[in-house]
Amino acid sequence: MRNLYRWLVLGVLSVVVLWCGQPAVLAQEAEEKVIRQAIERSIELLEIGSAGSADQRQCFTCHSQAMPVLAFAESLSRGVRVDEANLGRQVLHTYEHLRRGRKRYDSGKGQGGGVDTAGYALWTLEEGQWEPDEVTGAVVNWLIGQQRPAGHWKHSSNRPPSEASSFTTTYLALRALGNFATDEQTSEVDEAFDAARRWLLVNEPADTEEYVFRLLSLAYVDADSGTIQEAEAQLRELQRADGGWSQLPDMDSDAYATGTALYALHHAGGMASSDAPWRRGIQFLLDTQLDDGTWHVASRSSPFQPYYETGFPHRADQFISSSATAWATLALVRSLPPASRAPVTPAKDAVAQDDASGGD
Repeated sequence: MRNLYRWLVLGVLSVVVLWCGQPAVLAQEAEEKVIRQAIERSIELLEIGSAGSADQRQCFTCHSQAMPVLAFAESLSRGVRVDEANLGRQVLHTYEHLRRGRKRYDSGKGQGGGVDTAGYALWTLEEGQWEPDEVTGAVVNWLIGQQRPAGHWKHSSNRPPSEASSFTTTYLALRALGNFATDEQTSEVDEAFDAARRWLLVNEPADTEEYVFRLLSLAYVDADSGTIQEAEAQLRELQRADGGWSQLPDMDSDAYATGTALYALHHAGGMASSDAPWRRGIQFLLDTQLDDGTWHVASRSSPFQPYYETGFPHRADQFISSSATAWATLALVRSLPPASRAPVTPAKDAVAQDDASGGD
């Protein structure tokens, strides 16, 4: 019923505006209101899940820290209310995970989850406005050493869709190096980017995840505009008649594939929120959001750790559904105009206080 209401509100208002000749801004404001309400409902469950995970596990996770933090930070930047204390807590939780693994990075071993974990963790710190320090420098050094001779970074597990592609892993590594490398690491990072660019130019994606992260990576290494436009067109062509994207050709459209595709097309491909494919994708997300504010996506990965409840719905599917909900939220947020955003500082302050008191 809620999705039907959304459709009726958007449809009727659009007809009224056109018929009456009122300014288009009225329709835009009505649509933004619907989108903001959808984001606020999804944020509430992502906050519950991220807090619940941090309560039960010391370790950082992509689905309960990285992706929710990205959604929280982007939402703040568009004027959507979030629990900033929880946001700071998740950033600190992420940093502490890397700090506990500092010796492993220095010794060349890294942490569980390999480059995917390190890359997503540094992306989380980036969104939390964390400045480079000795811990992030150790992670960057390790990431530089993990680049394969061919120019890519290889995924360390087989957990589709988010941890099963070297295109994804390569983007995560590139973004980490681009944001946290020190001046002393500049020449090594430049060489790493050049090698990654060469690899990206000669390797073709096989599924939506790879089309998404190849496009993001090509833009990140400043590939030529023609190559980026071609990658964008390839991803656009995967959009289904229902407005969504699917993870694989024989699967239905879902929020994970749709959210990642829209994010990449907007962030790296230059797609405007007024473009017809964008609006169709956003409408798909609005139509498929559940009444609790989440999107349910079935897991394709074999369980490898004991199941635990974070408070996010969908039980055995909660991890991929949390990621899907965060990606869907990121796409919806990109439909809103930017707003001012205060720096996220509580996490950094907490580390400083802990160090001063001699904490481990």
